[in-house]
Amino acid sequence: MRRSDAFLLVLGLLALLLELAWVDAAERRAGPEGAAVRAAKLAMVRRLGLTDLCLFTEARYTRHPSQADRFAPFQDHPQALEHFPSGSLMAPPPLPELPADPAPSAP
Repeated sequence: MRRSDAFLLVLGLLALLLELAWVDAAERRAGPEGAAVRAAKLAMVRRLGLTDLCLFTEARYTRHPSQADRFAPFQDHPQALEHFPSGSLMAPPPLPELPADPAPSAP
């Protein structure tokens, strides 16, 4: 067996294991105990008053994306480059929705 054949065999085996992990995760999420676990976690979040999930530990605008404005990465200088790698991995927060203009009243 050539080394390239062994590499492709291992790569195929790892891809199969990854697919099985995805199938297992989907089954656990769809099951009745998955709903009970989600409800228990939601109750804990409400009881403790937790905020959103902390994904990165580098900068405050990546730790709490819902609390950051669109210009938080550029507070040092308006044309400063992003100096935290996690800032390039997450999208900026969505623009706030503007209130609808009231319909003009007829004279």
